[in-house]
Amino acid sequence: MTRNAVLVTGASGFIGRALVAELQRRGYATRCSVRALSSSGGLKGEIIEVGDVNAATDWTQALAGVDVVIHLVARAHVLNEVAGDPTAAFNTVNLDGTRKLAESAAEQGVRRLVYVSSIGVNGDRSSIQAPFTEECVVAPDNAYAASKYASEQALWKVSVDSSLEVVILRPPLVYGPGNPGNFMRLLKLVHRRLPLPLASVSNQRSMIYVANLVDALIAAASVREAAGRLYLVSDRETISTPCLIAELGMLMGRPARLWPFPLGVLRLCGKVFGKSSEIERLTSSLIIDDTRIRRELLWSAPFTLHQGLMETARWFQEDARRER
Repeated sequence: MTRNAVLVTGASGFIGRALVAELQRRGYATRCSVRALSSSGGLKGEIIEVGDVNAATDWTQALAGVDVVIHLVARAHVLNEVAGDPTAAFNTVNLDGTRKLAESAAEQGVRRLVYVSSIGVNGDRSSIQAPFTEECVVAPDNAYAASKYASEQALWKVSVDSSLEVVILRPPLVYGPGNPGNFMRLLKLVHRRLPLPLASVSNQRSMIYVANLVDALIAAASVREAAGRLYLVSDRETISTPCLIAELGMLMGRPARLWPFPLGVLRLCGKVFGKSSEIERLTSSLIIDDTRIRRELLWSAPFTLHQGLMETARWFQEDARRER
C-alpha cells in the first residue's frame, strides 16, 4: 500500500461505510479496519480485522504504509447499560484504545490522525443566543462525553511528543441512510403516526447529515491548514423538534400528529419514567457555530438539511417495505 493511503477505523459502522464509499469514489487508496470480518459485508477494498479496540490492540498491520488515519471507533451511548462500571467501559475503548492507536501511528510514521469526537464534550445544550464554538469551556455531562474529551487530550499529548498531526471534529447528532440510535427511533415514531406531545417545544437543534460529515472528514484529512486544529461541524441550518418531526412526516407521506403539552409536566414525566435525557434532547436547544472550519478549510456543507432529511426518509421507507 502506498504512503498516501487512508486507514478508516470502524469502517463497518454507519459513518464508516459512508466514508469508505466516498473515499473510494474520489480515488483514495483505502484500508478498512473492523472488529470482526463477519461485520464487513459490503465493504470493498482491503479489510483488516483488529479485534477489540483497547490499550492492547495491535495496529501494526492496519497502519503499515498508511499516511492518514480517520478514527471512528468508539463505544457510544448505550441505551440499556449492562457494564458494571460504564465509565471504565467507555474509557477502555474511547480513551485507552484511541491513545494506543495514536502512539502506534506515530511510531509507524503516519502523517495525520483525524478523530471524530462529539459535541457532547461542549455539553448537552446551548442557548439559542450563544451557540457552541471551539472556544467554549467544555462541560461533558455523561461518561461517554467525558471519555471523548479525555481521548482528545490524549491525542494532543501524542501530537506534541511526536510528528503526528492531529485534527479533531466534534459533530452533533449524525443522521442519514442507515442511521441507528435516537434518530432511527424518531423515524419509527413518525412512521407509525403516534401522537407526540411536542407541539409546545420551541427549541433549535444543530445536526449533521452523514454525507456532510464525510465531506468534512475528507477535508480534515487532506487540507494542510487543518493540522493541529479542533473543529465543530454541522449542517447549514438548525431546526426545532416540532419542525423536524413535521418535515419527516411530510417526506414520508405520513403527516405528523403533534399536540401541545406543558413542557414542565413533560420534563416531570421524563424524571418519573427515567427518560429525562431523552426528553431533554427533544426539548432543549443545541446550536453549533462552525465558522472556524468554514473559514480555515473553505469548507461548506454540500447538502442542505432538507436534502439530508429527504434521503433519510426515502431510505427508511424503502427499508420498511423490504421488511414487510
